[in-house]
Amino acid sequence: MSNEFHYGTGRRKNATARTRLYSGSGQIQVNGRTIENYFPRKTLQMIVRQPLVLSRLVDKFDIRVNVQGGGSTGQAEAVRHGIARALLNVDENLRPALKKAGFLTRDARKKERKKYGLRAARARYQYSKR
Repeated sequence: MSNEFHYGTGRRKNATARTRLYSGSGQIQVNGRTIENYFPRKTLQMIVRQPLVLSRLVDKFDIRVNVQGGGSTGQAEAVRHGIARALLNVDENLRPALKKAGFLTRDARKKERKKYGLRAARARYQYSKR
């Protein structure tokens, strides 16, 4: 693995992924563990690999990711966002395909805060008329 890399930051909900792409053979490490070990669900592994599959660069890069915050799904989608952004540094011609698939768009949806007087963000306590 060379020292030269392409960097991309991905975010989703409260998760932040700092992604580095090195030229290599297709290994993906998340927080020092293999992708199969860190994301045991196949759907999450598929989410992480989507930009690579779309750009047909699955076995061209070794990927090292540091991800923190959020849950497993938010982290997987943050990693996908980071990989897509890093791929733009590799080849700017990938932008239309990645943009159309929605991998470059930051999903700004977050959990809404709980309001006082309510049971949850919008859910109210049951009302009894009598």
